[in-house]
Amino acid sequence: MSDNAKIGRRSFLKKSALMGGAAAGSMLAAPAVLAQAPVVIKMQTSWGAANIWQEFAQDYADRVEQMSGGRLKIDLLPAGAVVAAFQVMDAVNDGILDAAHSVTAYWYGKSKAASLFGTGPVLGASSPAMLGWFYEGGGDELYRELTQDVLGLDVVGFLGMPMFAQPFGWFKEPIAGVADIQGFKYRTVGLAADLLQSMGMSVAQLPGGEIVPAMERGVIDAFEFNNPSSDKDFGAQDVAKNYFLSSYHQAAEQFEFLFNRITYEDLDPDLQAILKYGVEASATANLNKAMRRYSEDLQWLQNEAGVTVHRTPKEILSAQLEAWSNILPDLESDPMFKKIVDSQRAWAEKVAFYELMNAPDYALAYEHFFPGKLKL
Repeated sequence: MSDNAKIGRRSFLKKSALMGGAAAGSMLAAPAVLAQAPVVIKMQTSWGAANIWQEFAQDYADRVEQMSGGRLKIDLLPAGAVVAAFQVMDAVNDGILDAAHSVTAYWYGKSKAASLFGTGPVLGASSPAMLGWFYEGGGDELYRELTQDVLGLDVVGFLGMPMFAQPFGWFKEPIAGVADIQGFKYRTVGLAADLLQSMGMSVAQLPGGEIVPAMERGVIDAFEFNNPSSDKDFGAQDVAKNYFLSSYHQAAEQFEFLFNRITYEDLDPDLQAILKYGVEASATANLNKAMRRYSEDLQWLQNEAGVTVHRTPKEILSAQLEAWSNILPDLESDPMFKKIVDSQRAWAEKVAFYELMNAPDYALAYEHFFPGKLKL
């Protein structure tokens, strides 16, 4: 369907709704000022209904409805309700969905540069710092250039909550070094797949809902998803008991909020602003909730589910950084990829310097008040 056709159809439906409301109002002798029917945005996530991330998306939907005074309503659906988890970008682009709540690594198959908006090389800057790059360092314009100009996608996108660094993941037996992961069939997504394949792992890219069944069937030997709450929710503790926190494979990711461009631009300017800045509002709400829930669920995994929590061995962390250095030159043969990474390097060199120089050693403080718990 052409852009003009989409606009025409939406305008017709809006006018019809208003005319119908006016006719009904005159028949019932209603007051002169009539309540306008809300604009409904059909949004699907890439998460199962039980995943805490579905709650995060609902936090966004609730705030949008409240800030708009009910003029906007988000019809929020879980993964699979309309399309599969990895297909939301195509569905939003095609107008099958008005919006999606996902991550950019899930459309990495269209361009490896997609993964740079959340799961790119770790250059020393934290996830909040890299969210700053998106909004203050030119990342949003590079995202628009990649999606609209390079790939020809009819979407508008924003990044939300800065995630905590993702665990290296779940293993049936403890691992001590790089030799222990050679040949492992491992689940991850995006550029992390390139990274860990270069380190000798065999990678399968699967949505969250398929991970535990794949582990049970022996399709994979180990996996990561994202955080203690999501991992607990889909039963990671039932198929592995060794949980390795800390990794450089996905250490600075954010949620992606996708909108069909025609749908978005057809809204009144104040409603566009509510959809956009609602992302910022949800980022704070989501992060606050994640602080509590992730921490509580990590304790549950340890104390109730018999999971042993480890720090990923430094040998593996060092090998990950070396692997990033090794795979980047080939990836940067793509001009758009290089353009984005160069922008991120410049930002990280400047911003992470301040961030790291200014940050006190929180581990030292924690050890002072809670001695012996960290086991670093």
